[in-house]
Amino acid sequence: MIVFQILAVVVIVIAAFFMLRGGGARHQAIRRILMLLFIVAAASSVFFPGLWTAVANIVGIGRGADLLLYLTVLIFLGFVATTYRRFRHLENDVTELSRQLALVQAKALDKTTPPTD
Repeated sequence: MIVFQILAVVVIVIAAFFMLRGGGARHQAIRRILMLLFIVAAASSVFFPGLWTAVANIVGIGRGADLLLYLTVLIFLGFVATTYRRFRHLENDVTELSRQLALVQAKALDKTTPPTD
């Protein structure tokens, strides 16, 4: 089980790294590749369930179903990390747009209000 625990910690560190770093085309390409790998893994679990048990035994886990559960939890963690990062980015964009809109509206209001001297 120690092999899987080490791999799980590595995946958690990678998820945290992606959560804290900037995005871009490279990040999106990596996400698409990982999604493709996840789809292949899901399809293989339907057609070759014994393969998952063999892989689980190699990394020190008793059953293939347990390995799939652990991997699903780790993938979910990655999803949460990227969604959190995206949400924070959108929040910052909305804040910046709100500030810009407030400045534009204040300038427009200032121009239409006659001086009170």
